[in-house]
Amino acid sequence: MLKLNNLEVSYLNVVKVLYGISLSVADGMVVALLGANGAGKTTTLKAISGLLRIEEGEITDGNIEWNGQRIDKRSAAEIGKLGIVQALEGRRVFGHLTAQENLIVGSYSRSRARDVSADFKMVYNYFPRLESLKNNIAGYLSGGEQQMLVIGRAMMAAPSLMMLDEPSLGLAPMVVEQIYDIIKKFNTDRKASILLVEQNVRVALNTAHYGYVMENGRVVLDGSADYLKGREDIKEFYMGISASGTKKSYKEIKHYKRRKRWL
Repeated sequence: MLKLNNLEVSYLNVVKVLYGISLSVADGMVVALLGANGAGKTTTLKAISGLLRIEEGEITDGNIEWNGQRIDKRSAAEIGKLGIVQALEGRRVFGHLTAQENLIVGSYSRSRARDVSADFKMVYNYFPRLESLKNNIAGYLSGGEQQMLVIGRAMMAAPSLMMLDEPSLGLAPMVVEQIYDIIKKFNTDRKASILLVEQNVRVALNTAHYGYVMENGRVVLDGSADYLKGREDIKEFYMGISASGTKKSYKEIKHYKRRKRWL
């Protein structure tokens, strides 16, 4: 469904951020894009959704295909109409609107009122808390409630591909678990593909079918979720678990250099 072929991205024609990224998201799959801050994960999503131009970014090489057609030259509005929907990092609600009005914004590009009405029921079924808060101003909701609203708003766009950027960021573990349960249910119920950017590797790989690990603008490792979860380097560097199975702490180590592990 989605293919990135040797994608390179620069900002202001000066700062190169992505160095030949290649990845794919098959129909109905959940794919996790993993890595630390600054790895290029969010830039990858913005390249797909067409939002790079807003931040003076540019695809300088490679291309992006959606169902066999190139989309890297299209505008963000055109890409959105294809069913590619991005939920930005940081719980970007419309703070002056109510929760329900935020969901209405998500459905703006859709024309069939009957389907939109059914999807309101779907979102409120997934997030019962939102239904009880639907008339509340979104800016006054808690962090967890706002994250539910952002994901619900993306669902209201009836996405073929939903891209979620750090949905667990800053949330309590119980809320994270609830949100990821709903992400899995949406994928199962709607057969929608999901591209998931996440630093919480454990929860991401428990949800995804396949994963890519990024470092410094490059994909350094990929494989099935089970394969990645079983790798010692993933356990050590992203889950903090040593080869013996015990949790590892680097608090007392002043200089910790990763070994050359991806070759």
